[in-house]
Amino acid sequence: MVEKILLSRGYIPSQVTPALKSGSGYSFLDRIKENLSAVKISDLILFTKQFRSMMQAGIPIIRLLLVLENQTQNKTLKLVISTISQDIKSGLSLHDAMKKHPAIFSPLYLSMINAGEISGAIPDVLAKLIDIIEHEAKIKSDIKAALQYPIIVVVALIIAFFVLLTFVIPKFATIFAKAGIELPMPTKVAMFLYHGISNYWYILITLVVGIIIGLSMFFKTPQGRYVRDAFMLKMPLFGPLFQKAAMSRFASIFAILQSSGVPVIRTMEVLSGTIGNAAISREFERVSERIKEGKGISGPLSSAKYFTPMVVDMVAIGEESGNIEEMMRQVSIHYDDEVAYAVKGLADAIGPILMVGLAAVVGFFALAIFMPMWDLTKMTK
Repeated sequence: MVEKILLSRGYIPSQVTPALKSGSGYSFLDRIKENLSAVKISDLILFTKQFRSMMQAGIPIIRLLLVLENQTQNKTLKLVISTISQDIKSGLSLHDAMKKHPAIFSPLYLSMINAGEISGAIPDVLAKLIDIIEHEAKIKSDIKAALQYPIIVVVALIIAFFVLLTFVIPKFATIFAKAGIELPMPTKVAMFLYHGISNYWYILITLVVGIIIGLSMFFKTPQGRYVRDAFMLKMPLFGPLFQKAAMSRFASIFAILQSSGVPVIRTMEVLSGTIGNAAISREFERVSERIKEGKGISGPLSSAKYFTPMVVDMVAIGEESGNIEEMMRQVSIHYDDEVAYAVKGLADAIGPILMVGLAAVVGFFALAIFMPMWDLTKMTK
């Protein structure tokens, strides 16, 4: 590799000595730290914007990376930038140097960099890449904001349930037993749950931990990810939201990759690795195989799962008119609005569901306590 570069520049190397395996002092421990210390999306966006601005200003890439290394506050990203700089000095391209850090740079990011290097227009490609990253960060932020309140309420309900079950109910049950009152069914159920938790808590904890570990290991496998993601797409309320978010991501990335000169087959491969849903990724693989057979894009998409009729129709119109990039941009804009409406609808729908759950828990413990207390009051009279 180095020998070819030197020959292309008019130099005749007398001896080429292999460098360290990584091309720098990037150790195995550094690799572990990189995987454990995630770089925030905001840091990655800032890095990409600064990279684009300085490259557009004509600053040499080695000087550019040195400036970015000094300015970056994130220690993991600082280490990665230093390693990329050393790898480029050793003869690697920017794409190949970044490819060594999959925990930081996604397949989409790498494909865009590769397209920019091939076309010689890295600043323009980076501008489009920034739009994608910011777009996806906004969607993720909106979904997290919509789910934050329900998660807090559910956790509070679970804590309240166990506190009432383990501390409140037993004291009242002791009073009722001394008074010789026959406990009603809600109180019996509460006492049954209390005895089960107090006597077999270690079994319950072991069972819960075992299920969590088992599921987490299963979800790390390809089949496990497929089962999980397919189930998420079928969930009431959440399924349509995830599908619309995936369609928005598909349309925006497809449009930008196509406008950057990335071939359709490579675009499908990138989408398969970056769509964020294993079930939809599997459909991309099937679509790619049919596209390789020369069947166009809209035809294979129409027979694939999870792709809405609107997406298929807009792709077909784009193929016929030769303006598929613009059609995909319109699809992305449409589904961005759909995701916003779905997030609002999800927040509106979860409120009543949480109220029903809260009423059920409160009602259960009210019956478990006040029904025997009412009998105790009548006995006293």
